Amino acid sequence: MARPVVPSFLPHLILALPLALVSAITVRAMIARPILDHPDHRKAHRNPTPKGGGLGPVLAFILGMLAVHHVTPLMPLADTRYTGVILAAIAMAAVALADDIRDFRFLVKLGAQAGAALVAMGSGLVLQRLSLPFFGEVELGALGLAITLFWIVGCTNAVNFMDGMDGLVAGVVLVSSLALALIGALEGGWFVFAAGLFLAAGFAGFLPFNLHPARIFMGDVGSQFAGFILAVLAVAAAGFESSQVSFLVVPLLLFGLLWDAGFTLLRRALLGERVSDPHRTHLYQMAQRTGMRVPLIAGLHWGFAALGAALSLIFLQLPAAEKPLVVLPALLAQLAWTGFVALRVRRAGLSWRV
Repeated sequence: MARPVVPSFLPHLILALPLALVSAITVRAMIARPILDHPDHRKAHRNPTPKGGGLGPVLAFILGMLAVHHVTPLMPLADTRYTGVILAAIAMAAVALADDIRDFRFLVKLGAQAGAALVAMGSGLVLQRLSLPFFGEVELGALGLAITLFWIVGCTNAVNFMDGMDGLVAGVVLVSSLALALIGALEGGWFVFAAGLFLAAGFAGFLPFNLHPARIFMGDVGSQFAGFILAVLAVAAAGFESSQVSFLVVPLLLFGLLWDAGFTLLRRALLGERVSDPHRTHLYQMAQRTGMRVPLIAGLHWGFAALGAALSLIFLQLPAAEKPLVVLPALLAQLAWTGFVALRVRRAGLSWRV
């Protein structure tokens, strides 16, 4: 017998509309009273531009989760695991907003991210097993703690590092959140559905202001918050007892961001550069430096997220042993993009060094 999806999920869909408006109003207020991001030789913009616009999606998400918790009878949302996660995300967003104002050292940001991740893990969200090609499900044991911490902090930073081009990360987060909400609805994952929907609503209100040429940037408060929430939702999805949603869904959705961040980190480390230093050598940045237009590069990354969404829906239908193989098309797409950018860089005579 089919689950009664519409009666349960309709109030949340209706709630998403005013949340998008709340986000847009907050972003507009941040433009009116700006925290300015001043250009330098490592940044793409040429004029001082407001930042901190990610406060809009943060407020929309918090209000949405509070409304669901108090208005609709979804008991999973009252679970202490998710309450702890939301409180940790709020605390991390507060530190990130302060960073947008004062520009903290990287170690301060990393400490806040690790602290938030540990709160989420302490609330019970820990990877216990992974499904690997040819091996099937592998119990992680104590190793699951280290992998979960590395994943949450790594994903948070990957999204943050990639937020350097108008509309790119905001569009990817919007597409990914909508896809995650759909998957949560199909699989009966109440928390994943609500969190994905409200995150999408927040970024739907923000994105029009961030399209090229951007009127405002999301800042660390938006990018770190989005990365953290999506990372935690990956672990939450992996823990559903009665569904087939697994940990790989969110990495599929964010594959373009994760690939660029990981590829750039490894390449810079091999070149002997300090990986924590600011730079302009991400694949998307190198593509722009070769003459590709910003809307085209951002649109391609939205397309990568849409590909991840399609692969995720296929993923749900596959036997457990075959699920990890669905990553291959996403990997091929990134290899093709990397080769394309490398060819343009070579033809333009650019250096991959900072």
